[in-house]
Amino acid sequence: MTRPATHIRRLLGWGRTLARHGALRLLEESPHTPAPVRRLCRLARFGTSQPVVPDYAGAFRAIGPAAIKLGQTLATRPDLVGEEAARNLLALQDKLPPVDFALIRREIETSFERPLESLFSRFDEDPVGAASIAQVHQAWTLDGRKVAVKVLRPGVREKFARDIETYEWAAAHLEALGGEAGRLRPRLVIANFRRWTLRELDLRREAASASELADSMHAFAGYRVPGIDWDRTNGKVMTLDWIDGVKISDLAAIDAAGHDRKEMASRLVLAFLTQAISGGYFHADMHQGNLFVEPDGTIAAIDFGIMGRIDRRARLWLAEILYGLTTGNYRRVAEIHFEAQYVPSYHSVDEFATALRAVGEPMRGRPVKDLSVGQMLDGLFAITRDFDMQTQPHLLLLQKTMVMVEGIAQQLDPDINMWDTAAPFVRNWLRDELGPEAAIAERLREDTATLMRVPELIRRIEERFPAKGAAPEAPPLPDVPLMWDRRKRDTGEERNRASSWPRVILAAALGVAAAFGFQALSHHDAHHDAPHHDPVAMAYQAP
Repeated sequence: MTRPATHIRRLLGWGRTLARHGALRLLEESPHTPAPVRRLCRLARFGTSQPVVPDYAGAFRAIGPAAIKLGQTLATRPDLVGEEAARNLLALQDKLPPVDFALIRREIETSFERPLESLFSRFDEDPVGAASIAQVHQAWTLDGRKVAVKVLRPGVREKFARDIETYEWAAAHLEALGGEAGRLRPRLVIANFRRWTLRELDLRREAASASELADSMHAFAGYRVPGIDWDRTNGKVMTLDWIDGVKISDLAAIDAAGHDRKEMASRLVLAFLTQAISGGYFHADMHQGNLFVEPDGTIAAIDFGIMGRIDRRARLWLAEILYGLTTGNYRRVAEIHFEAQYVPSYHSVDEFATALRAVGEPMRGRPVKDLSVGQMLDGLFAITRDFDMQTQPHLLLLQKTMVMVEGIAQQLDPDINMWDTAAPFVRNWLRDELGPEAAIAERLREDTATLMRVPELIRRIEERFPAKGAAPEAPPLPDVPLMWDRRKRDTGEERNRASSWPRVILAAALGVAAAFGFQALSHHDAHHDAPHHDPVAMAYQAP
């Protein structure tokens, strides 16, 4: 087990790196940063020579691959970090220094236990993209097919494991302080982050995710998932069809090709809703670098390391929330939040509905560009605090992707109204799911299942295990011994009380080193160059 001194050394080193790149300036200037943390930020940058313009991407790149993933998350939140920082962090998505080809060749040949030439007739040594976890090369198979080959960076799994262990240690100590840190549940957020990244580090799982998404989206016209070459895919290498197209962010090329950007923006939003609401399985990393436009206008997606799932009950609640916000039915939206137990039952449904109206009403029927993001976020954050709403980690991927899609759609069509685009889809889906025929079929299914049980057994189970709402069972969290508990065991209660100030100082130091990353995680709305204005996210994000 890693010693506490090692974790502290890593955290302080990360904080110092952020300070040298001017990246702590966000925390110092944020009105939501506690005064002790702001003072420690100033202490961390004491004696450093900082650039006039903060280099956030450089800071995260210097810290390591896990930090790069956090920086990519912040790049999707210009409303939190500002347009300048968001643009700087976009460099983390696909502009990282590549790994030397000799190391890439060794990874491929070692993992397949075969020479590279026995797998590919031609393999370009210069990568077409280099990210924090892997890089992609263009190649041709022995039968002449043009493919993309994704290869994990050597040693990346070990680096992730080390850094995430320190994230878990820091999160446990922050959460132990209670109060706002306890409400945001950083330990659970880090646990989810670990699961997401472990999936990305096994390219067989990514290949399986791409195959599953392709099956679920085969009937959606104008959206494509490349096919997988399973004979040239393993845990460290994935081979898939090559995409001939331009990045969806290259508006000049899209216009030159004669594509209808307004239609494309609408199609992208509907593709996401089809995945998330209809299928409950969605591509959760839909940033600009992962979406291409083919010559015929088809939107092609790549990079399926992060995928999200939502069960049917949560999808029904989500759809009702979206539709309630588009139609102004704030009472029903409030009821759903109580049914899902996103809001504790001791609060008033009517008061919550009024709070929702105060935030949602100024936004309905207006295009993205006319919204006051700062004012809206202040309202959303106030609601989460006033109604004791905890972060919902199982919905963070959804929120992240919604913001990503919204940002790209706004780039394609600045006048897009997300509610007007989404409302018909959501209305039709709810009609199919909650209409008379669907209700009868669902009732028959439930009644048949109930008749097969012993009534008394059902009653006992229901008394012992009440409904939990929409949140799935929390994953097991690592057992992290707290430093002050260890001190208490070693020195006794009296000395532990005397050491309460060191405990506070330690927690504050952890906050300085980890707050930048935890802010990204607690708002994990991976999410692009557009402000976040989605009211449904209010229930799932932390201030």
